[in-house]
Amino acid sequence: MINSFTHKGLERFYLTGDRSGIDPSHEQKLTLQLTALSSAKSPKDIMVPGWKAHPMKGKFSGYCSIKVNGNWRLTFRFTADGHVELVDYHDYH
Repeated sequence: MINSFTHKGLERFYLTGDRSGIDPSHEQKLTLQLTALSSAKSPKDIMVPGWKAHPMKGKFSGYCSIKVNGNWRLTFRFTADGHVELVDYHDYH
């Protein structure tokens, strides 16, 4: 279950399908990834080939990242009870 979003455009897309806050070319991949996140309980549940899922380091320690396209990533963290929170969508490179 996704508890919260940092990126409001991504949240709008997830809840309503409104693409105005995302790159339209990422729509299909984001739909697939957000669906996977909504049912994930731990990082192992999002280890999909091609997504390059990995734990982050430094100031993002405790967060995970998955590749959307190019430099675009979804970043998020898992809560102790297995929910996903603070989902962000950005080019962090």
